[in-house]
Amino acid sequence: MEEKAIGFDKMAREIFAPVYPVIAEQIKEKTGIIKGKCLDIGSAGGYLGLALAKITDLEIHLFDKSMDMLEIAEKNIKQSGLGARVKTLHGDVHDMLLDDQSIDLVISRGSVFFWEDPVKAFQEIFRVLTPGGITYIGGGFGRPELFEEIQNKMQKVDVDWEKGRQTRMKEKNSEYYREKLQSAGIKNFEIENDEVGMWIVIRRAD
Repeated sequence: MEEKAIGFDKMAREIFAPVYPVIAEQIKEKTGIIKGKCLDIGSAGGYLGLALAKITDLEIHLFDKSMDMLEIAEKNIKQSGLGARVKTLHGDVHDMLLDDQSIDLVISRGSVFFWEDPVKAFQEIFRVLTPGGITYIGGGFGRPELFEEIQNKMQKVDVDWEKGRQTRMKEKNSEYYREKLQSAGIKNFEIENDEVGMWIVIRRAD
């Protein structure tokens, strides 16, 4: 297993861990989807998907293009005892081998900023959404106090972390994603911004 995957997972477990249950609750509240099929894109070790599985009856696929990250996710699924409803799935957001209109809820935290072709990715995501399906895609820290806590910890690990985060958010802001969504032919969406994150909510009409 690559050191990069091990290091990324270590940060997720030791620094970002408090964020996932909070965001899972926000997803549940915002979308109201608690049953059906969910796809966690760029899931890495699966922490967000697993947090959502604990508070819903969703069948969740942890979807990532890194086999190393999915290997870690498999171990986390086993430890969680949620193997009956949570599975791993290898693939790329730009070309997902999933049936049309087969996913009720698409979630992702952090991966959107690294997609090579957001237009193609959004088209693929919209393709697999069921009628009435919703997305919750973006990046955030749940609550201001959590953001401050993580920011302080990350500055000790990587002094350039906040600078890199600010650069990403400036380059890939709401207007950037609004343009990409419109180019993808998606009309029914909203982009939520606050001091601790940005989330893209796409709703596919019934």
